[in-house]
Amino acid sequence: MSEEIRETGSEQKGSWFSGLKEEFYRITWLPGNKLFRQTVAVIVVSVIVGFIIAVLDQGIQYGVDFLTQIGA
Repeated sequence: MSEEIRETGSEQKGSWFSGLKEEFYRITWLPGNKLFRQTVAVIVVSVIVGFIIAVLDQGIQYGVDFLTQIGA
């Protein structure tokens, strides 16, 4: 068996965390102003989509209530 397989759990964790740290250094981060603009865009779109879903939900609920009252 190779030496890598025989490593203890703590040594493997240490190498995993060091590899993770190296990967974080390779990430290309957006400049602050671009990151802010894109964050605002995501929040605005989420609010708009949430509003559309709420309106559709209320409309469907009204329609179902209306139909059930006719049948009763």
